[in-house]
Formats: sequence, structure tokens, C-alpha cells
Amino acid sequence: MAAAAIQIVNQTRGAVLADRGELARSFVARGRGLMGRAALPHGYALIIYPEWSIHTFFMRLAIDVLFVDRADRVVGLREAMPPGRPFAGVAPWRGRYVIEMPAGVIAATGTAPGDQLVLSPPLPQ
Repeated sequence: MAAAAIQIVNQTRGAVLADRGELARSFVARGRGLMGRAALPHGYALIIYPEWSIHTFFMRLAIDVLFVDRADRVVGLREAMPPGRPFAGVAPWRGRYVIEMPAGVIAATGTAPGDQLVLSPPLPQ
């Protein structure tokens, strides 16, 4: 049985970031991430948990990336991060998880550092 989709709302901006979030929690799923995907559908996000950094090696598309802390606040972001980049992230003690989304979501929603996110259902502790 597939896990239920996770909705991600930027409560600060009153904007839905994704309504089809998928959780990558296993070592293999976190390592694979979005590698090999040619496109991401509107409303999709990959939540890499736990994690505080990413790379875009072996990816085929640019992505928007949010780095989120334990209080579900945005502590860092990268807009339209292109394929082949070696590293993006925040200090390990700041980040709890990473959200990868189609490029353009950050700009379209006005998401910024400090914004409060709400995930439904919430991530496991």
C-alpha cells in the first residue's frame, strides 16, 4: 500500500507548496532522490527526511529546494538549482529535512527564510 500524499502549506504566505508530497526516509530513497526524472508534475514535492544537504548530480532538471528546521521553518533555500551541482545545504544542527520541488514554486509562492510550513500529515518524529 502506498503512503498517503503529504500536503505542504506555507502558513506564513497562505500558499500551498505541494499537494502530492512524497516522503523519502530510507537510506536508498534519500540517496536516489529525484535522480533520473525528466520532469516533475505541478503540485509534487519530495521530502528527504532526515537531511540537511543535497546535491544535483545525475539529475536532469532544475529544482527549487527548501531546507527546513525542527520547528518546520524555512532556514535556507535554493531557487532553480541546476543539475550537476555538488552541494547545497545548511549547517547540520539547523536543518531537519529538505523539500525538493519543481523550479518556480519558490518564486510563485513568495517563500522566504523564516516562513512557517505545515505538513499534513506531519512528519514522524
